[in-house]
Amino acid sequence: MMHHNRKAFSMLVALVVIILMTAIASFILNLSGKIIKETTTQFQKEQSVLLAKSYTEYAIMAVMSNDRNATGNDCIENINGKVGTPANGQGYEIRTRIAYIGNDGFANCSNTRILSNAVTTPESSLNIIIDVYIKYRDIDHPSISIDNTEVPWTTYHRRTLQKI
Repeated sequence: MMHHNRKAFSMLVALVVIILMTAIASFILNLSGKIIKETTTQFQKEQSVLLAKSYTEYAIMAVMSNDRNATGNDCIENINGKVGTPANGQGYEIRTRIAYIGNDGFANCSNTRILSNAVTTPESSLNIIIDVYIKYRDIDHPSISIDNTEVPWTTYHRRTLQKI
């Protein structure tokens, strides 16, 4: 009789240990999934920051090297690009918008790209405002819908005022 009690107790202890180990394993798996997701999110954010800096520098170089006295070529307004395939979560969509502050007389700029010259004088240098928008989708849920709702884009925006 005593021998059966020990077997039952051992089986009970084994069951408790198995349940405890299962709970710990599921906790660890859940935690590692969250860490992987956070790492992916952080990676995408860092990439968008680097792309925004790169496109800002590129816009500055494009404006500086552009012959603003040439007929029909005095206003660079947009610089757009793509890295990878943004629609499926494997890349980034870049939109760069440039606005001008100064007295260089940008005949071919649209009115929305020439800001008030009230703060400048004829001696003032040209200043530009560069807005860079980096759009990307979550890699885990790129363009699919969740509960019939499209997964939204994430947008990183960087604005820079640059003296030319």
